[in-house]
Amino acid sequence: MRESRGAGSTFPATSAELSRLFTAVRRGKVLTVTGRFREPRSLLVREIGQRLSSNFYDGVAVVSMDRRFGVRDLTAALGCVPGMPFLPYGTPNAASWLAERDMLLVLDGCEHLAAEAMDWLRELLAAAPGLRILAAGRHPLAFAPHHVHRL
Repeated sequence: MRESRGAGSTFPATSAELSRLFTAVRRGKVLTVTGRFREPRSLLVREIGQRLSSNFYDGVAVVSMDRRFGVRDLTAALGCVPGMPFLPYGTPNAASWLAERDMLLVLDGCEHLAAEAMDWLRELLAAAPGLRILAAGRHPLAFAPHHVHRL
């Protein structure tokens, strides 16, 4: 049974599932929430991000993707997140700034990430000990090691 979230909506995770997901985000580098329908995936990763924001010194950055996203699009979207500086496209400055953060990056719609954006994120994760990625998409991110939660 799922918990109700007000006016007829059903939240896509139980309290026990949420607890396991919180632990997976805190302990791992990457967690992907997959499933057939976008709305429950989005709702779940945004809720997790909101509840865990105080666990990360630099907070949570949410990037919602509804079209193909390359590195330029990803850094531009990150630059629009409140509290984030402008991140120049594909430069070491963007990666080095993010590498110094203790933050959760929520990627909603990760199936839209282009190959070069995926490569950039892999490199970033390798250089950023405090960065965690929580993604929602039809399919798991091709990152190793990472956890997958299927709705």
